[in-house]
Amino acid sequence: MSDDTGPELVVEEFVDYCHTQAGLLSGRVETMRDEADDLLSEIDEEMAELRTRLEDRATGVEGVGGPSTPAGPGDLDIDALEELESDVKEKQLLVEAKQTRMQAFQDLAAAYTDLAEELQSDADDGSAALKRVVQFEADRDAPAYFEERQTLVEAAADSNAAERD
Repeated sequence: MSDDTGPELVVEEFVDYCHTQAGLLSGRVETMRDEADDLLSEIDEEMAELRTRLEDRATGVEGVGGPSTPAGPGDLDIDALEELESDVKEKQLLVEAKQTRMQAFQDLAAAYTDLAEELQSDADDGSAALKRVVQFEADRDAPAYFEERQTLVEAAADSNAAERD
């Protein structure tokens, strides 16, 4: 009699998988942090430019109440300042979105680490560990966090679909 059940599932493999997923998520957080830092640097530069323009304009004003004159070379370009302000606000929103996304990635990485510890301490066998990981990923929509890597929940779904065909 032959055993067609396939390779034996080992709890330690699922523990390693969880640690790998957590590491990948942490690496992605670092990348997003670098991107956010770049945006913050751009915001700082643009804010400095805004301040400089406004300070230059303020020091060029000698008095109040004089007759109005047409715009000269030292006058402010209000449209350019408004465009710069709009650009700064847009970048601030991007930074906030990145920070929110980073937190979500960090939370999932921590949850994977916690799951790895739980599996190590109380999973009965590899089959039970597989079920817990698949349920964990389904509950947390893990595939949305891994664009270039198939998660176990996706592999399980693909396997179930293939069995139905």
